[in-house]
Amino acid sequence: MRKSILAIIAFTCVTATNAQLTKADEQKLNDLLKQMTIEEKVGQMTQVTIAVITKGGWADTEGDLDPAALKKAIIDYHVGSVLNVNAHAFTADKWNAIITQIQDETKNTKLKIPVIYGLDGMHGQTYTLSSTLFPQNLGMAATRNPSLVRAAAKVTANELRASGVRWNFAPVLDIGRQPLWSRFPETYGEDVYIAKTMGATAIKAYEEDGLKNITAVASCMKHYLGYSAPRNGKDRTPAYIPEIELREYYLPSFREAIKAGASTIMINSGEINGEPVHASKYLLTDVLRKELGFQGVIVTDWEDIKRLHDRHNVAATPREAVVMAINAGIDMSMVPSDFSFYDLLLEAVKLKEVPMSRIDDAVKRILTLKFKTGLFDNAYPEAAAKANFGKPEYQQLALDAAHEAMTLLKNKNNTLPLAKNTRLLVAGPSAQSITALNGCWSYTWQGNNEQWYPADSKTILQAIKDKGGDKNVFTTTVKGFNNVVNYDVTSLKRASANADVIILCIGEDAYAESPGNTRELALPDEQVELVKAAAMTGKPVILVLTEGRPRFITNIEPVASGILMAYWSGKKSAEAIADILFGDYNPDGRLPFSYPKSMGEFVMYDRKPTEEVREVFNDNAGGGYDPLFPFGFGLSYTTFEYSNLQLNSTNLKGDAKLTITVTVKNTGSRAGKHAVELYTHDLYASITPNMKRLRAFQKISLNAGESKQVTFTIDKNDLAFVNAQLKTITEAGDFEVMIGDKKAKFNYSY
Repeated sequence: MRKSILAIIAFTCVTATNAQLTKADEQKLNDLLKQMTIEEKVGQMTQVTIAVITKGGWADTEGDLDPAALKKAIIDYHVGSVLNVNAHAFTADKWNAIITQIQDETKNTKLKIPVIYGLDGMHGQTYTLSSTLFPQNLGMAATRNPSLVRAAAKVTANELRASGVRWNFAPVLDIGRQPLWSRFPETYGEDVYIAKTMGATAIKAYEEDGLKNITAVASCMKHYLGYSAPRNGKDRTPAYIPEIELREYYLPSFREAIKAGASTIMINSGEINGEPVHASKYLLTDVLRKELGFQGVIVTDWEDIKRLHDRHNVAATPREAVVMAINAGIDMSMVPSDFSFYDLLLEAVKLKEVPMSRIDDAVKRILTLKFKTGLFDNAYPEAAAKANFGKPEYQQLALDAAHEAMTLLKNKNNTLPLAKNTRLLVAGPSAQSITALNGCWSYTWQGNNEQWYPADSKTILQAIKDKGGDKNVFTTTVKGFNNVVNYDVTSLKRASANADVIILCIGEDAYAESPGNTRELALPDEQVELVKAAAMTGKPVILVLTEGRPRFITNIEPVASGILMAYWSGKKSAEAIADILFGDYNPDGRLPFSYPKSMGEFVMYDRKPTEEVREVFNDNAGGGYDPLFPFGFGLSYTTFEYSNLQLNSTNLKGDAKLTITVTVKNTGSRAGKHAVELYTHDLYASITPNMKRLRAFQKISLNAGESKQVTFTIDKNDLAFVNAQLKTITEAGDFEVMIGDKKAKFNYSY
């Protein structure tokens, strides 16, 4: 990846990222830089975790700052940024007090440069108690509704700002093509178009009001680049990705986010083809800065400069690691637990191992971010922002998002929706688990401690009882996902005698990052046995899957009458699940990934024709793309029919636009929403073309019997791919456009 290809890039992205400072702020910034010592500059590049400044360090759980430790960080080490919590979320008032105390200390410095605080608001404001939690990105992708992504990001920005925080370490733009990966639920799934569309929508929502406004926060696109494709599926482990694949699948979401105005970027903690990304001048400077035109702050992930020395073993000493990363293009080090980076970088500058020009460049970007977020105007939590926390309408939005995320995968003999008087046995480990409905980054890092969730959070059991009544709904479960009582087959069999239908809530409890590593996608044996026991009763079994990645269900799918993929859908997961089960909401989610049938074969929907076909003598290996449920799959309680697919021309030339229309009719008996998806297929190309690629989607609402004409417009850029010379091009030739079961051909020429 060392080879420079800047001369052959087809589309260079000159971006408006971080729109220009006002002339007054620009002058202040330049004056400030001239006054700063090297120590003050290196301090600005240093980011520490809150444990460094709390009483008792990591032992502190309540965010109580130690005045002496705070003084050491701000006065002695000139620290520019603080992040994180130690144990759990705080109230908005507590956050306001913490940040006020930090900014008070900056007033005692010579230049009075404010600190910028960063938190991971991943599906809502993770670390503020009673904040609004939405579906994880994977669930948001299932909605196929960018307006929900936009609205949720606005709420997250409001609640972060109300907490006094102006920098959000979100969204994740890694593409989810390795389902073993523990951060799969944080992705928008396997498709490039969905990832770049939803990601750019979130970026704009966070920032478009202007970062000085109390409704905006600086976003952080992450994790650049290829983080989500570790060969062994484990977090922070090596990836081996040819550059043609990096550019085709993993780079587009970041390119689009930069064009959308992302202020900051966080780097992949792993390595690609043996080179840690934190040490890659090619990826950080040549591609990110020069090619993509990114002008914002590049921040490391947790401890990743240190790890160039002690994990990746590419730097012989800790100082060499610092030199390597800063010269590659890193602006700020998430050190985060000590001041080693500060000491080592100072030493490196004095030894002329890092040029002052690199330091000045990094510091100018950091100060620019602080000016743009209004910290130099008022570094303190803004009183007016507090009114934007916890508004009642946020709960309705969370429910809307959870509703649209829910994806119905099976409905044998129309078992669903259920009548309200159906006698229901609700069982399984997720039935009374709040954590299994929300997943990672939910009031704690792992999201698996229920004591910090809002008191009005409902379980699936509670929500179903609200619909069907205590008389008709009973359970064999208790609180706690891992409680052995939840897996008692004998009690399930006994209780089933009084049930008409069994609802089994299975899947995964919350996890984040490395603690979520797994060696296989198989469900635990005790969950499989629970499903088999339920099936043996002869009663219809409905599976509700609360999971962050596709767990293997091929061995139990045949015995299920219904399967609802619920993802980790946030605060209103339980209510949305109950609404779907009883038909008070008509499901309209679509899978954002291919649900694998076999644990030994992961084939994406945009496979190559050489993956599609098996040689005759090896036909017993099965078809190429043979998932249990395909990408884009999702059932409804009504039916939709496509007709009259029309192109305004069968010849697309040069920069012209191609208009495509299709009529969609609700042929069922009830109203419903429906995501209409447009795919294209390049029939022949210089690089083996994909069988299909998603190029556009629209979500529409149709009453029973209603028809609508849906219009799409595409151009040559929607047909482009990365060729053997690593150039993004559109080649002349024949294409197919596909919507539902309809196809049409057209030709593209220069």
